[in-house]
Amino acid sequence: MDDELPPEDELRRDALIKLLAMGAFSMAPVAALEAAWWGSKPEKLPEKKSFFSLEGEVMVNKQIASINTRVNAGDLIQTGRNSEAVFVVGSDSFIMRSDSILQLEGSNFLLDSLRLLSGGLLSVFGSRSYKQKLNVSTTTATLGIRGTGVYLESQPDLTYLCTCYGSVELRSAQNPNDSQHINTKHHDDPKYISDKAVKGTQIRDAPFINHTDPELKMLEALVGREVPFGLEEELYRSPRRDY
Repeated sequence: MDDELPPEDELRRDALIKLLAMGAFSMAPVAALEAAWWGSKPEKLPEKKSFFSLEGEVMVNKQIASINTRVNAGDLIQTGRNSEAVFVVGSDSFIMRSDSILQLEGSNFLLDSLRLLSGGLLSVFGSRSYKQKLNVSTTTATLGIRGTGVYLESQPDLTYLCTCYGSVELRSAQNPNDSQHINTKHHDDPKYISDKAVKGTQIRDAPFINHTDPELKMLEALVGREVPFGLEEELYRSPRRDY
């Protein structure tokens, strides 16, 4: 894995640290932070918009997407090399990393389930009742989710899961009896889920990698919510991407 930040992330990080050194956040901390990181302040998207931003090649149902493309439950979203998509479906919002494939399932803008077939996905989900639990699957794991934030990476033989905050019911796709209930406040318990068992389990502890608190804050803002933690300390933490 490469510990160097991509150029756009280096610029974002440098701008944020300079603002902190200048005391910019003492006057307008949230606005200054978000403008420096994203170029503009993320706000709740209008109901008729799905995409907040697109970089590179993004496809919806195998058609090239634009900033005006709508995303519905039931759509297939794909990102190409060096690409990224930030979008909202109902009360849920997402950042798809490069080389990712995501199948949404549900009706209109209400998601019932989603499958991350490959790549990386940072997501925040709105609250759901017990009967409305969202089902998420990857190549090696299945998740039961209610209002929470999660980061996933899906490879053919391995899944990475960080429950950024909230609760997740985690099961191995190969062995449903191999399961854990994860309840976290702030990236407390990341996991790898492999297609092969080690010492009787396919679930093992993992490090915190490849996503940040500013990204989570932005995703929550796009659906009119706030993250349940402070933010400034994240500016000095590990790189967003570690590929």
